[in-house]
Amino acid sequence: MIFKKYSPVGELSQFATTYCEVLARAANFPTIVCDRDHVVAVAGTSKKEYIERRITAALEDLMENRKSYILKDKGAPPFYPIEGIDKPATIVFPIISSGDVTGAVIMLTSDLDTMPGEVESKLAQTAAVFLGKQMEE
Repeated sequence: MIFKKYSPVGELSQFATTYCEVLARAANFPTIVCDRDHVVAVAGTSKKEYIERRITAALEDLMENRKSYILKDKGAPPFYPIEGIDKPATIVFPIISSGDVTGAVIMLTSDLDTMPGEVESKLAQTAAVFLGKQMEE
């Protein structure tokens, strides 16, 4: 018998994947949704490369402290959210459901070498809040 850790975000993986696809298309940044341990949805980049990968300790710490991350300066040190992947994040917002952190919405750097703006930040924040609300219902 194999036990798999329950993930509320994982329960919404099909919904999260669709949301990721829309978000990646609208913002022009590869987008990932993860639970507290692994990537559960990917859009705008190789799904095979990212799906089910563990998140980094830095991302765990960010989520645990309920903090967001927004790249403001290209010279800033990179923030790597996924283990074994050398693509830094530009935006990270934790998903909070019923007062508990359950995951995060992450926008990765774009191949277009663009910086995220207020619109992309608000899109990611809205996605995190919306997914959190979906898990409460």
